[in-house]
Amino acid sequence: MTVTVRVPAKVNVQLAVGAARPDGFHDLANVFLAVGLFDEVTATPSDELRITCEGPDAAEVPLDRTNLAARAALTLAERHGVPPAVHLHIAKDIPVAGGMAGGSADAAGALVACDALWGTGASYGELLDICAELGSDVPFSMVGGAALGTGRGDRLRPLAVGGVFHWVFAVADGGLSTPAVYREFDRLNEGVTVPEPAASQDLLDALAKGDAHALGATLANDLQPAALSLFPSLADTLAVGRAAGALGALVSGSGPTTAFLTADAESATTVASSLLASGTCRAVRVALGPVAGATMV
Repeated sequence: MTVTVRVPAKVNVQLAVGAARPDGFHDLANVFLAVGLFDEVTATPSDELRITCEGPDAAEVPLDRTNLAARAALTLAERHGVPPAVHLHIAKDIPVAGGMAGGSADAAGALVACDALWGTGASYGELLDICAELGSDVPFSMVGGAALGTGRGDRLRPLAVGGVFHWVFAVADGGLSTPAVYREFDRLNEGVTVPEPAASQDLLDALAKGDAHALGATLANDLQPAALSLFPSLADTLAVGRAAGALGALVSGSGPTTAFLTADAESATTVASSLLASGTCRAVRVALGPVAGATMV
């Protein structure tokens, strides 16, 4: 038996970040949108836990038990008393270390695939609990669509979306560590009173109406100054996309992928061409959102 699960990338249309908590985490108001760049995780029986990977930047993906997909399989196996004897093959199309939750998507995909392969019969709620144990972005990778994440970003409330949004993503030449970006956020805000994170009502209204112009005007990412501090050339990429007609532009999550919202498919093609010609990024991807979360194929 073989089980394949398709999982989407995400863009944070708003990422509001609170001050560092005593446990080192930050409270968030994180408005997620799942977009049509996908990884596929295939689970097949094996003598032992094994991870393989193919696709762009596959060489950067760890193939040991530090991989989030491996941790997902191990956690589910331990909970249900089954041996973690599975080969997980990841076909990557989500940028690696790009702020688009590729590793989290793989974890969600592995969890759903192993649950089906092993017949553990875990409830949807239990799978979401395991997702939250694995990382802040993992629950949304399973749910997809659009959602507001609070707490560490793992407590999700589904959001209404009134249309389809056209996105262009510029993949940077290099990666950024999410913990490093949060450390830089803390450094930049030292001695500053950081407000409690809250979702923008104007942004939520724009999503609900499917109004790309209003959404573009309200895109926000509190981690962007930290990402730009660590990766200054991203400012050039953002400027190129805006000049080419993007309705809004921001660093996706902790970066360094930059995201550009456009009015329609034609505008997306124009922005993508300008970004690629500028030499300010390594690759460009066009995608629609929202899309479904982890889905068996």
